[in-house]
Amino acid sequence: MKTPNCSIITRMALLVLGIVSFGTASAQQTTGDVTKATDIVPGTTTTGGAVRVVDNRGTIKYLQSINGITMLSNTTNAVTTTTWQLGGTLTNDTFIDVDGNVFGLDGIELISTELPSTNATTESDHGTGTGYTILVRDEATGAVKKLLSSDLNLIQSGQESFTAIADQTAYALTGSPTLPAFSQVWVYRNGAKLVANVDYTVAASTVTLVPGGSAPNDWAVYAGDVIEVHYVK
Repeated sequence: MKTPNCSIITRMALLVLGIVSFGTASAQQTTGDVTKATDIVPGTTTTGGAVRVVDNRGTIKYLQSINGITMLSNTTNAVTTTTWQLGGTLTNDTFIDVDGNVFGLDGIELISTELPSTNATTESDHGTGTGYTILVRDEATGAVKKLLSSDLNLIQSGQESFTAIADQTAYALTGSPTLPAFSQVWVYRNGAKLVANVDYTVAASTVTLVPGGSAPNDWAVYAGDVIEVHYVK
């Protein structure tokens, strides 16, 4: 094996500065020893392994990549070149703490139509499905997961009807959904729409009727009245 010259070593060191230390390129493991990979054979192309380098004191050291960083090595014009690039398999749980800094991606393509996936599967690789899924974050673990757009439930709606008993005013919806603002809740008595915040109020999952004996609230609840509640949020 030829010994790389100092300029090659310098370029290699600068390339991996900040993510690679001698012996490991792990983004998450901070303690303990990392097993040394097999040496890369000059003249071959590989996506992993260890590269032997010699510093200016003659000390032999190794550089290797793991945990989502791919190392490509080949020989051109009798010079061994090793390149580190993003992309690969995560071997350890990895978290990036932005700590008030911006973490973003530029150059993302804007799509004008939604083509929701109907054949997405768990832990699938790219090219194995069609359409789009939505990336979401599990707040309990921090893990990034995917969700079918049909399961996102951005818009929720509901309808329930009740048969009243005499003078009944409170109607709690089944399942205890949190009702939205008055503009998104409609209440009907025997098919006639009641006036929001006059004939009824809304709190949590309960609609409360407010009948009265004087105009414009001159009505009462009788046994057998059908009270309907519709909502969209």
